[in-house]
Amino acid sequence: MEGHLSDKKSDPKTTLFIVSIVQFFTPYMMSAVSIALPTIGREFSASAFELGLVETAYILGLSLFLVPVGRMADIKGRKKVYILGIFLFTITTLVIPFSSSMKFFIIARFFQGAGAALIVSTSVAILTSVFPSDKRGKAMGIIVACVYSGLSLGPVLGGLFVTYIDWRLVFIAVIPFQLTALYLSFFKLKGEWIEAENQKFDWIGSLIYMFSLFALIFGAARIETQIWGIYVFILGLCGLVLFFVFESFLNSPVLNVSLLKNNRVFALSNLATMINYASSFGATFLFSLYLQEIKIFSPRDAGFVLIIQPLIQAVLSPYAGKLSDRFSSSKIATIGMSVCAFALFLCSFINESTSVINIYAVLVLMGTGFSIFSSPNMNAVMSSVESKYYGFAASLVATMRTFGMLVSMTLITFFFSILMKTSEVSYETRGIFMMSMKTCFIVFSVLSVLGIFCSLGRISKQ
Repeated sequence: MEGHLSDKKSDPKTTLFIVSIVQFFTPYMMSAVSIALPTIGREFSASAFELGLVETAYILGLSLFLVPVGRMADIKGRKKVYILGIFLFTITTLVIPFSSSMKFFIIARFFQGAGAALIVSTSVAILTSVFPSDKRGKAMGIIVACVYSGLSLGPVLGGLFVTYIDWRLVFIAVIPFQLTALYLSFFKLKGEWIEAENQKFDWIGSLIYMFSLFALIFGAARIETQIWGIYVFILGLCGLVLFFVFESFLNSPVLNVSLLKNNRVFALSNLATMINYASSFGATFLFSLYLQEIKIFSPRDAGFVLIIQPLIQAVLSPYAGKLSDRFSSSKIATIGMSVCAFALFLCSFINESTSVINIYAVLVLMGTGFSIFSSPNMNAVMSSVESKYYGFAASLVATMRTFGMLVSMTLITFFFSILMKTSEVSYETRGIFMMSMKTCFIVFSVLSVLGIFCSLGRISKQ
């Protein structure tokens, strides 16, 4: 095929460098903005609900487009979609610092998330196409290190920018790297990687999926404040059910449902991914607000505290991945989820007087659990399918991971809207904020326990 012929011209080292750049700045944009949110909120007089929407909008844009554009890339060419994603991400990064209102800021973050979806759905697939099978593991390890570097440096750099210069530099500082990636992708990537050139794109299924997911999240965010919120939420649930039924009858679906129906390990491993991220992702957002508004830390100092979890993940994840090559990956992942559940349970006891040492301990425990879970769980997913399904499997895991992030932020937004309503997060509202934070961590703990049982259910079938 055309894509395979052109793949041979691509230089693996150049491709790895290009992909590594984007694998750094996409997670950076989540973690750095998280640390800057309190300052941004004060400038725009934003409520706690609006601050939650800043992160939710980014993840929503990522979630809505991840599945459809992944399939579109297989049909039309991954390089085209990849370059378009970098371009959209760069434009929105340039626009956001000049936002005139919180509403504009949130809308721009949504489109930035959409650009990230185009990048995430194609970058790993491109890398896999360029590198031979005996060198892919090393290449994947490098880009995973870049992901965790972005997560780790985001709070630190964001804190320094906010403390000493301006929150807008959080966005402006990465634009040169984005432009570099855009230039190299356009001129140095020689392949197109069209794997399903003669197949039709499932427009109807894609629209059902996107509409249903949007209705689900939008309705959940409005249940407490608007009567019609519950109806929109139910409409979204029904739409997703319709989507799965519809996809099961298609010859060229946007989502391969048959693997989820017939492969228990594959299905439960993806479900475990979603639950783990749903219960863990929002912790950084909560701790960012807690440290700056309740403990009165500067953005810089809060960033140095929050760096510990992704730093632990960056160090331990490669070792956990190697361990899963020798022992049952599902069992190791279950242990990791159990550690996460225990850490989240401890978080529910945090109060105004909790020492920073205890915060560090909880973050170290959470980072350790997440490390033990993440790489082995991915190993379990990829080992449970035939090689012809590797692309789909990797795409679905990314979707579950992103959807879990979205669920996490939606839950936080939901409970904040109920308990804090339109109140700003500040030291004066610390009582109601601590109650909201405690409620979120209790819910996250329960979710993690459910994830443990889900993870256990696949062990005997592996």
